[in-house]
Amino acid sequence: MVERYQRSLHRTGRLPVRIKIYQAIGALPDVFKNFAFNTFVLLLYNQILGLPAALASAALLIALVFDAVTDPLVGSYSDRLQSRLGRRHPLMYLSSLPLALSLYCLLIPPDSLGQGALFGWLLVFAVLARGSMTLFLVPWSALFAELSDDYAERSAILTYRFIVGGIGGVAFALLTWTFIFPSSEQYPQGQLNPEGYASFALFLALAVLVTVLLTTRLTQNEVRYLRQPVSAMPFAVFTPVRDLAQAVRNRDFLVLFVGLLISSVLTGVLAAFEIYFNTFFWGFASEDLRWMTLAIFGGLIGAALIPVLQRRFDKKHILLAAMCFSLADGVTIISLRLLEILPPNGDPLLLKILVANEIFRVVAGTITLIMFISMVADTLDAQELETGLRQEGVFSAAISFSAKAVSGFGILLAGLLLDYVILFPPGATPGDIDGAVLLRLGLFAGILVPLLYLVPFSMVTRYDISREKHASIRRALAARYESENGGGEPATRDV
Repeated sequence: MVERYQRSLHRTGRLPVRIKIYQAIGALPDVFKNFAFNTFVLLLYNQILGLPAALASAALLIALVFDAVTDPLVGSYSDRLQSRLGRRHPLMYLSSLPLALSLYCLLIPPDSLGQGALFGWLLVFAVLARGSMTLFLVPWSALFAELSDDYAERSAILTYRFIVGGIGGVAFALLTWTFIFPSSEQYPQGQLNPEGYASFALFLALAVLVTVLLTTRLTQNEVRYLRQPVSAMPFAVFTPVRDLAQAVRNRDFLVLFVGLLISSVLTGVLAAFEIYFNTFFWGFASEDLRWMTLAIFGGLIGAALIPVLQRRFDKKHILLAAMCFSLADGVTIISLRLLEILPPNGDPLLLKILVANEIFRVVAGTITLIMFISMVADTLDAQELETGLRQEGVFSAAISFSAKAVSGFGILLAGLLLDYVILFPPGATPGDIDGAVLLRLGLFAGILVPLLYLVPFSMVTRYDISREKHASIRRALAARYESENGGGEPATRDV
């Protein structure tokens, strides 16, 4: 039996810009959380509190395993939820307070905890933070695929999401480096000052709480334009398993999910290493790191290039080109340092070169992420044509889990490399690190890990939905709606 969905109202014309912005605000909670996880959590627990990097990373991995269960659970449940607030919004509202509180507690562990208790504290609040983020992120992510059926407009919605997320992330980082972790005589690298973490925890919690409630409330009126189940769709313990099994039969979704997951893990490794590179490899103080926020221009450039590129090329080819650029750039910049071609630490020219490189890196990264997620959304239509199911929540759960792998598997692998391969000492002082340690840091984190991006690159080459094929799928769905519902469920607009 085909499960059908209907909208209370049908939108005419394009999706208003204000709705794209309202939905895009929802990118900010995860941007803020990821900045905290990727930049400070491992540094705080390892370098300041003295917990071994491998142990801290293991706690974060266990929390990620918890996500492996909760993401599809929330996705499947939200696909079936019936309420006057729609399928997604009740869970988004529910997530707000637990998410803010768990992030706050994560960054302010009690004084004088032993290693076992410190590990437990990190584990408990990492699990709570991730679980609460799942309640918000999976339903919110599902909204973008529901707001439009159009091949190009889905990328436009994602473009606004990355612009808002980028600008908000830059503002958040700039305020953090300037007012919470400034350099001082005792702590030239302000990020190593323990006293800043209580203020940062409060700042993070409030920022996440406000943005979750804001995007949820502002998109509430859009529920009338979104597909809702016509009749009750039962949910049981094994429902997510059945839904996942249905989803992975979609070959294009499967290759994208595996490619995105591997890419996210590698990105997480590099993100966890970034603060070590900036602090110890490049020797930057917090005042220097503020300039890295100029990378927002890379995000804006990347977002502006998307519609231009999509007029000439399919999403798959744009994605592959961006991935090639990212791979070459990542390997090249570290190689230039190891070959002693770049200026030495302390030279102002070095900071300028790395800021410029960061801008170009973010151009490619923005294009890569927008294309990845937009292509996953296109597989939803193929899924509906074949099975009759609209599984935005389940597919969103896959994207959400991939994003969380950045600060889960990625940080675990980074911690293992730091402890057992690079042999990076805890409590290290910038300028006093042995040259062999820095050489290993550059080789493993700067060259060998980026080369592994060749694996997700090979996965993407197997994706098979072109612009023409997607248009054919939408026409077939429109014909099905016409025959089954008497025209009651057309596409959002012509494609």
